[in-house]
Amino acid sequence: MVKQTIQIFARVKPTSRKQPQGIYSVDEDEKSVAALEIILPRDLAEGFVNNKRESYKFKFQRIFDQESKQEAIFDIIAKPVAESVLAGYNGTIFAYGQTGSGKTFTITGGAERYSDRGIIPRTLSYIFEQLQKDSRKMYTTHISYLEIYNECGYDLLDPRHEASSLEDLPKVTILEDPDQNIHLKNLSLQQATTEEEALNLLFLGDTNRMIAETPMNQASTRSHCIFTVHISSKEPGSATVRRAKLHLVDLAGSERVAKTGVGGQLLTEAKYINLSLHYLEQVIVALAEKHRSHIPYRNSMMTNVLRDSLGGNCMTTMIATLSLEKRNIDESISTCRFAQRVALIKNEAVLNEEIDPRLIIIRLKKEIQELKDELAIVTGEQRTEELTQAELDK
Repeated sequence: MVKQTIQIFARVKPTSRKQPQGIYSVDEDEKSVAALEIILPRDLAEGFVNNKRESYKFKFQRIFDQESKQEAIFDIIAKPVAESVLAGYNGTIFAYGQTGSGKTFTITGGAERYSDRGIIPRTLSYIFEQLQKDSRKMYTTHISYLEIYNECGYDLLDPRHEASSLEDLPKVTILEDPDQNIHLKNLSLQQATTEEEALNLLFLGDTNRMIAETPMNQASTRSHCIFTVHISSKEPGSATVRRAKLHLVDLAGSERVAKTGVGGQLLTEAKYINLSLHYLEQVIVALAEKHRSHIPYRNSMMTNVLRDSLGGNCMTTMIATLSLEKRNIDESISTCRFAQRVALIKNEAVLNEEIDPRLIIIRLKKEIQELKDELAIVTGEQRTEELTQAELDK
């Protein structure tokens, strides 16, 4: 069992225009902990004295500046999680931040250059590369892609997506077994035997995502998406199976509705997005408090699906994406505050091993047959397989 707190990282988005220096500074000389200081610009031109707090300091495991490359993000953040998933532990990586701060770019990547690939494609490449190297075990890999839009779950890999509107598709619902394990009904698990098949599933799902143009972002993702890789491994001849899942989560943008200036459908979407992020925050606050017995996972679909990842059996990593322009400073500070709360949560990752029931049945059948043969030798009468009429009636 591995006990650890959720790892938090920060990534600063490069600005489109030349940014006046001094809005933030990164201090990395403390003991393996990086500090990000956000400095509020003092606008004396407004004609009044600014008595507000002028700087905020936040600590992260690592801070990625505007120049950081996608490859470095993968190597430092995602690779250790992928390695633990291959070893049989559950893993989760999620990006959190306001619209336009680069969550989708970090998780999925940009489509223009090959070097812009995000965490999901790079993780898939890495996982299949490792599986090919390891010939001692038999691996099977399945992929699911869940979209949570306006608090309803949809399967992004449903082949009917193109033919019918979102409302006509069967909704993904959550079922709970007596052990409080979550099962998702109507969410398909697609087998992927090669990296190419896995990437095709990712592209299919991304094509089906809900995207709309908002004043904050040209192509803003209007839903939370959870891309999950399920890996099961077994050594030949062994009855033990290891199953692990890796959630890669792209949350919808968090920002105040008033700031976006949207109405109609976009307003409805923004309300649902903010509500589910609010419930996510409630869960995180509850987990950080020591004596809380009840954690409100069931309030929203997303917190229910990610129950393992938050305070459960999982190694979880969060990336706070920040757009440190003057107009976005408030949002950036609230994103950093959220990250500080997340860093207090302790997870206990357990190795997911179980005995394959089919192999046990085969072994027990063989044992029964041997015992019957022994009994036949001792009693001198061969026991037949057929039941007598009395036994059948019983």
